Amino acid sequence: MRLFRMLHTTANRRHHPDTATRPGRVGRWRLATFACWLVLLACLQTVHAEDGYDLWLRYAPLETQAAAGYRERLGHLVAPATNATQRAARDELVRGIGGLLGKAPAQADSVDGAGALLVGTPSSSPAIGRLGLELDALGDEGYLIRTVDIGGNAATVVAANSDTGALYGAFHLLRLLQSRQPIDALDLRESPKVRLRVLNHWDDLNRHVERGYSGQSIWDWHRLPDWLDPRYTDYARANASIGVNGTVLNNVNANAQILTAPYLEKVAALAGVMRPYGIRVYISARFSAPMEIGGLETADPLDPAVRRWWQAKADEIYAKVPDFGGFLVKANSEGQPGPQDFGRSHADGANMLAEVLAPHGGIVMWRAFVYSDEEPDDRHKQAYTEFVPHDGEFRDNVLVQVKNGAIDFQPREPFHPLFGAMPKTPLMMEFQITKEYLGFATHLVYLGPMYEEVLRADTHAKGPGSTVAKVVDGSLDGHTLSGIAGVANIGSDRNWSGSHFDQANWYVFGRMAWDPSLEARAIADEWVRMTFTNDPAFVEPVVEMMMASHQAAVDYMTPLGLHHLMGRGHHYGPAPWVEGGPRADWTSVYFHRATKEGIGFDRTTSGSDAVSQYAPPVAEVFNDPARVPEDFLLWFHHRPWTSRVASGRTLWDELVHRYSRGVGAVARMRDTWAGLDRHVDPERHHQVERFLAIQQQEAQWWRDASIAYFQTFSGLPLPEGEAPPPESLEYYKSLEFPHAPGDTQ
Repeated sequence: MRLFRMLHTTANRRHHPDTATRPGRVGRWRLATFACWLVLLACLQTVHAEDGYDLWLRYAPLETQAAAGYRERLGHLVAPATNATQRAARDELVRGIGGLLGKAPAQADSVDGAGALLVGTPSSSPAIGRLGLELDALGDEGYLIRTVDIGGNAATVVAANSDTGALYGAFHLLRLLQSRQPIDALDLRESPKVRLRVLNHWDDLNRHVERGYSGQSIWDWHRLPDWLDPRYTDYARANASIGVNGTVLNNVNANAQILTAPYLEKVAALAGVMRPYGIRVYISARFSAPMEIGGLETADPLDPAVRRWWQAKADEIYAKVPDFGGFLVKANSEGQPGPQDFGRSHADGANMLAEVLAPHGGIVMWRAFVYSDEEPDDRHKQAYTEFVPHDGEFRDNVLVQVKNGAIDFQPREPFHPLFGAMPKTPLMMEFQITKEYLGFATHLVYLGPMYEEVLRADTHAKGPGSTVAKVVDGSLDGHTLSGIAGVANIGSDRNWSGSHFDQANWYVFGRMAWDPSLEARAIADEWVRMTFTNDPAFVEPVVEMMMASHQAAVDYMTPLGLHHLMGRGHHYGPAPWVEGGPRADWTSVYFHRATKEGIGFDRTTSGSDAVSQYAPPVAEVFNDPARVPEDFLLWFHHRPWTSRVASGRTLWDELVHRYSRGVGAVARMRDTWAGLDRHVDPERHHQVERFLAIQQQEAQWWRDASIAYFQTFSGLPLPEGEAPPPESLEYYKSLEFPHAPGDTQ
């Protein structure tokens, strides 16, 4: 600002009466003004402040040599623009290529000369139609990117069977440019391996976001439907760029008001924004809506009046939103109403809704995250117990949506035993993108390795190789309906997700939902290149930092299979001492079961027998303390403090070692990031730097509070070289956080 004021002052002094008659001084002022402008231009060239709004779609200018090479191949664009999806693809290419290469491609109606980029379908583009490309196997959403010869000139073609497929292909081509990939001999064919790739927004109608750490809900319900925030379009663009094709607009703890006419008008307005980008909207439906907004005395799914009410509601929705995706339902869980309130099963409830949606092409995503009303012997077992008996009873437009693990999005969980146990029912994976149990937005925890670990886990349901990914994509049991959902971390914060690195979790979710076989490291690499820079001196250390971050968080929070040790309600910070309250399985002590003899939840055949819910080869491994992966040791076993682990240490010493190892890993992340400041604009570098400082401080807090608590049971000294907690256990227990973000209401 001072520089601008100086420029303004010097420019005005040219006309000041005192200097107007002094040519020498005027010349000096002009020279000074010119010099100041040079300084300003230099500053603008060397420091480009970014706030993260552009996500991985920054389209920052490429180096001159790289840009020139691409420009030869992409000199002019031949793309139809007769409907909204075609225009979205064309505009994205103009925007992306123009930003990356410094000049937008010339738009043409036909191929003429070298350097042509053709985008479209055989029906929308005569030039593509004449190429005779084999597209049938790509399906509705797949695409082909190929270098072809047209009249002796090399051209690049992005072809698909649908406009949405062409849009996905356009984003893939831009991803190649952003990450400096060669495009002179392309031959790529891509189709999604999972049919439904959906974000679940836990957003309430008052704009509160349950377990949200990035501001308010992006849906401004009060101003809808008349005001469509441009942010909605950018949200749709970002999702389309990674292949997300569905969004559930509201919280699974649903408010029935979203099914009323005024709110359906708002839903329709949002659907209109999403539609050009291949995204369908869904609603979380409250099961008791016929009673709450329909005036009925029951919500019994077998009651004819209830069924008629839902049929009329479905017809009303589809009249406003012809491509409405369907309902997501949380029922008979954590106090939510459901069919069991009326003596009916989950299948009865899901099928009633599926029946009214089927004529319109809609689907039901019925969540398997359930609690029984009675005190459980092991919460790990409840979903399996309630759902497996109904395998094969669900209609063919029902997906049972299953969390990656059996408890609740813990830092690390073994895969859910339902995967592989319901071969007659399509199972939809539910991942959490928002980091409810992983440090909210201020901890750098890249979730790609966790997603990969779960998807590659072998259920052995049909022998070796029966991975969770094959269950989810339908290939193991021959299901055509498949899906992956992610609980969104998106909010009104300018950078969308609360921190710059949390954008990577949105990104990796979409990429792995498209293809569960993709590797977390490769996705991290492309995200870093697109979001920051292609400089290997930056990319390599940052990717290593990201890949190590999940294990670091597990170490300083819940090592060796411990789980659910967070603060009550808000889930912020360590609280292994939580006990009491309305349910034992809402407490920490229920899960860690620490005594003077040992620690851990015995889920073996001699304990709760949760291991028997897995296929025998898996159960045998989990049941054996000598064979179970140590990351799940205390998940399945109650072990003596002095028992030995693989490192040769006692269990107590290993526990302390892992807590400290996690803290040390965060310290190294801070050091790595501090040395990369010249590669990143100061604004983004500063926020990440400060968040890493918070993470290290809180990792140390986790370590110290946990050790102080568990040492009261082990009674053992700390291993040599380990520093004792600086405060007393009573101090850590006294800490309160009534305003922690994202809490339930």
